[in-house]
Amino acid sequence: MSTKGYKREEVEQQEQGYHIPVLLHEAIEALNIHQEGVYVDCTFGGGGHSGEILKKLNSKGRLIAFDQDEDAKANLPEDNRVLFVPQNFRHLQRFLRLHGIVEVDGVLADLGVSSHQFDEADRGFSIRFDAPLDMRMNRKQQLTAYQVVQTYSAEQLHKMFEKNGEVTNSKTLAHGIVELRKHVNLGTTEAFKTALHQLVKGNPNKYFAQVFQALRIEVNDEMGGLREMLQQVPHILKPGGRVAVITFHSIEDRLVKQFFKQGYFGVMEDENPFTNNSFKNPLKLVNKKPVLPSDAELKRNSRSRSAKLRVAEKNS
Repeated sequence: MSTKGYKREEVEQQEQGYHIPVLLHEAIEALNIHQEGVYVDCTFGGGGHSGEILKKLNSKGRLIAFDQDEDAKANLPEDNRVLFVPQNFRHLQRFLRLHGIVEVDGVLADLGVSSHQFDEADRGFSIRFDAPLDMRMNRKQQLTAYQVVQTYSAEQLHKMFEKNGEVTNSKTLAHGIVELRKHVNLGTTEAFKTALHQLVKGNPNKYFAQVFQALRIEVNDEMGGLREMLQQVPHILKPGGRVAVITFHSIEDRLVKQFFKQGYFGVMEDENPFTNNSFKNPLKLVNKKPVLPSDAELKRNSRSRSAKLRVAEKNS
């Protein structure tokens, strides 16, 4: 399978603060922020995007920040306009309603893993450090990357590496793990990499970045969460409100592109040439093509290389 657009932040990682927000000004501009509006940052992280949103709001404006990683809470500003929700953004609509919010003016999501999560060695996200094979964004959940490699069948592992990481030899890798785990402890990142070194295809760093990406996506059900969040967006956006999503690899970008284009996933149940399907996409594209980082940003932040910003607006 093609690795075009695959996430490379682990090949060249920078250590500058908690997280360097990508496509910052482009995303804020795309939201077309109203001073008294209500906005959601689905991925608060280091608060970079949220900080810029707050600059555009007056005293009546409001920001709801979601993040399932408890570390993000330490970055919250002392600002009574901010409501922090320590949850996965897949629960977007539920927690907005819990706080009495039915509609919002804009939604922003900067997908993937923060620089902070990669740089915290004990989290197990990085190929650079020896740590427990963990990879949980929400450390309260039970499933870890070690449990995945230790308990999944060869078929499950194959599909996971192929779908989530676009790993070239995913089938061979899957069967290799099933055999190795019988007599080798794969509990740490270094032990895992060392045990699999004979199965590596091409550049080891790039290969393991893809393998780790596949495991991380599985552990955190990233694609499932993204689907659920996108499906809720049309229901919470005000007419004219915008949603801006920054992706870092082709897998998540395809989901965003598909949903923005047609307003649903897959094929509608009654969709056939003899049926008059009255469904109308509640969203319209603001830009037909994704917004990409400028040359200046590419030089400043290598993590932005594979970033794409897609923007849609709810029809009035």
